[in-house]
Amino acid sequence: MDSTSSPSSSSPFDLVSRALGRYIPSGGAAAAAGPADARDDRASRRRAPDESAAGGGQDQILGVVNLDRDLRITRRNLDAPVFAGLDAVAGSSFVDLLPPRDAPTVTRRLRHVLETGEAHVARIQRLRRGGGSELVVSMSILPAAAPEEGLTVSLIAMARRLHLYAAETAIGTSLDIGETAQSLAESLLAWGDVAAVDLDFAVWTGEGVTEKAQGRIRLRRAALVPDRAWPDGYVTPGDDLPGDASRLLAQAVRRNDVPQTIVIPDREAVERVLGSPRVVRALVPGDRSAGVACIPLVLEGAPPVVLGVAEVWRRADRPFRDSELFDLQELVARTAHHVDLARQHQREHTQVLALQRRLLPRAGGDTIDIASVYQPATPDSAGVGGDWVNSFPLPDGRTALVVGDVVGHGLGAAATMGQLSMEARALLSAGLAPDEVLEHLDETVSLLDDAESGLAAGYSALGSTCCIALYDPVSHHVVLSSAGHLPPVLVSPDGRAGPLAVRPHPGLGAEFALREPYDVHTFDAPPGSLLALYTDGLVEDPAVSIDEGIDRLAETVAAVHPWDALQKAARRVVSTMAPARQRDDVTLLLARMIGCRKGDTATWRLPARDDAPARARAHVSALLRQWGIRDDTRDNVSLLVSELVTNAVRFAAGPVTVRLIRAGHGLLCEVGDTGNGRPRLSRGDLLDDGGRGMHVVHRLTTRWGVRWTDTGKVVWAEVAR
Repeated sequence: MDSTSSPSSSSPFDLVSRALGRYIPSGGAAAAAGPADARDDRASRRRAPDESAAGGGQDQILGVVNLDRDLRITRRNLDAPVFAGLDAVAGSSFVDLLPPRDAPTVTRRLRHVLETGEAHVARIQRLRRGGGSELVVSMSILPAAAPEEGLTVSLIAMARRLHLYAAETAIGTSLDIGETAQSLAESLLAWGDVAAVDLDFAVWTGEGVTEKAQGRIRLRRAALVPDRAWPDGYVTPGDDLPGDASRLLAQAVRRNDVPQTIVIPDREAVERVLGSPRVVRALVPGDRSAGVACIPLVLEGAPPVVLGVAEVWRRADRPFRDSELFDLQELVARTAHHVDLARQHQREHTQVLALQRRLLPRAGGDTIDIASVYQPATPDSAGVGGDWVNSFPLPDGRTALVVGDVVGHGLGAAATMGQLSMEARALLSAGLAPDEVLEHLDETVSLLDDAESGLAAGYSALGSTCCIALYDPVSHHVVLSSAGHLPPVLVSPDGRAGPLAVRPHPGLGAEFALREPYDVHTFDAPPGSLLALYTDGLVEDPAVSIDEGIDRLAETVAAVHPWDALQKAARRVVSTMAPARQRDDVTLLLARMIGCRKGDTATWRLPARDDAPARARAHVSALLRQWGIRDDTRDNVSLLVSELVTNAVRFAAGPVTVRLIRAGHGLLCEVGDTGNGRPRLSRGDLLDDGGRGMHVVHRLTTRWGVRWTDTGKVVWAEVAR
């Protein structure tokens, strides 16, 4: 104990100091040793820092430190051998003893006790030793007794049980496999100078691990402590171990096909076992750390499966005792199931993200530019939800923009999200209007809520939302319907921005009494317009209302310059808007309208008379000649338009609209009428006149179909040019 006298014999510092004599093992340093004795014994204590339970049968060791109001050490009594290596000298900052990640929290605790006088008792805390190792203690913070000012910090180092308990508790707090491995390595550091965790590559990636794969195990370094500069060639987190090193470690921990701990006591033995200088450089952390204990992470079963290897390196002058090896094996055995649990969540996380990113838009086209961002709330699969965005070209030349938010998180939400997204795409491609698609999705969500439906058993998607927009590049109109979703934001070419006036509607799967027809909104989106579709995670903030969040999004999207790369702009919008503490998935779809050039489209409105096909052929032939289309394609398109117009005149009433669009490497022909009958291919006799026109259409086109409008239908057909 430092020789500074105590002004009060009843201060917390002195009370704890007097109690130390009952806990320090026989043969340890005296509680009242002066600073000179402490200096003389410092080297011997540093050589044996793990003798904390060597004598007297005691597992708890006490220490005490006094701090001033600046949190600097004024007095200390840390003479028990277990505290060897703690650089707690008078005048130094107590915060320097803390791991950097813990310093802010502990500092707040210390300041709180100073300001309020309320003690903080029994916090499990790690303290840094010299050389990079750590000591786990139970730390209590007490206000100093008057007339002193400052704090008294008592430390109880439990050499075994407390550390095992604290380590297992810390390791089990994350479902991220990297964080789990890092927590295990940090806990193992209490027994050595360097600790590493190497996992089977299949574990790291979340794949299944079986006993059959152990012969060709491939290890990847998942964690390494302490964090410092390492020599060239040494394996650090994220690196694969050399093949020879992986095989050696796998063979070493599976002697006689039984997983077991091995100890290599010195540098000479390490080099002899590893053989290759390259493997020595990859695995041995410097010259001082010569001995190593390799403990397999074993998943119990018949037969047991090795998930990886934990390695604890020490200097040769500190050989591993049997009791320490028992502790290491117990800790690794206790936490192996946490590693496997993280592996399972990694696999689920990978599957969910693969499904979600499979639905993200790939690219735009000649008539629209598209960018999207998906940002899950948390890195583990439990935080991956059912948000999705999708965009795809429809066969008739329009582009579909879809955004949805399925209730819940995890595989249940992701599976429902995938089903709804694919169903929406199929129905839109079949020509259904947005409101009709939402009606089908509403019915699907209601069916999935049945607990006996298998895939969705135990999960309810009622209340999910969806918004569908269809962009026509010729008319520059957007048709939109929404089921409970937040309104899209539209930025016009002149810079005006704001949410679209979409009437609120219940989400998908609402009760029958609440169901209403889905509204259809049509609005202009001239070239240069920017449309933003998003989910609520982007605009929700506890500090502001949802309307303010949407207005802020409109201002942020309006700041996107017309020349900005849209993908970079989307990321910038998300980084600006996303809350600091993200509680929900964030999804954004930006669509910049380009449209068709005026010279690439033509529209004619013809009366439903017998001369309509001939007039249509004349208009189309003249335009194709102007476009420079070759003769055979021009003849095919003229015949195609003639057949479609003939069908329209024959089976429908009202005027006929003919539209021709030059897009990419093809020509798109559209014929609209007021009829509600769907043209179909028939298998009639060769002499049967009915349906022969559609056979001609079928042979001349790469694809054709029908879409429905408020006044009738449009038959479209695509021809390669």
